[in-house]
Amino acid sequence: MTAQSWLHETPWPTAQLPRRALEDRIEQLLATHWMAVLCTTGRQGPIGSPVEYYADGLVPYILPQPGSPKIRAMQKDPRICVAVHADNCGWASVRGAQIFATARLVDPGTPEHDHIMSIYHWQKSAVQTGSSLNQPPQMQMLVAEPERIVYTEHWLRKEGYGPRQIWHKDPEQAGKPIEYAHE
Repeated sequence: MTAQSWLHETPWPTAQLPRRALEDRIEQLLATHWMAVLCTTGRQGPIGSPVEYYADGLVPYILPQPGSPKIRAMQKDPRICVAVHADNCGWASVRGAQIFATARLVDPGTPEHDHIMSIYHWQKSAVQTGSSLNQPPQMQMLVAEPERIVYTEHWLRKEGYGPRQIWHKDPEQAGKPIEYAHE
């Protein structure tokens, strides 16, 4: 017996959260973390880059280094995945999101770039790197506007929902229950 006896229950629930409840959970995860893995596909295969991000709702913004392998990879194949996970200390705390998007780079000097920089906490990095605090970095920003999000939270099982929830940009493509194989 463990402190979380519901972890042993099978089959796992498969019910999907209502859309707004799922969006709230994803937004809370994105708002309370700032590191992710940006997954791209380069000439020699997958590239997983640890990146700093800040989100506006469900949309993460990333400041990629100019000329980096990930920039070149996104220019050839703009399909990306941004993976965010919470700290965990066991199955009860497993929580994360895989955000599938088409990479879009926004040039500095545009109203959209200005908006992104009002959300992106660039000052933290500027202090650490000794850069100017007078003006945000004038580099392209990556917008990862989600087309689909796979959200995982095992605590949802305790509440009668499936641990894996699927969000689609198009509400008509609501996530379907996922069946799990248990022995």
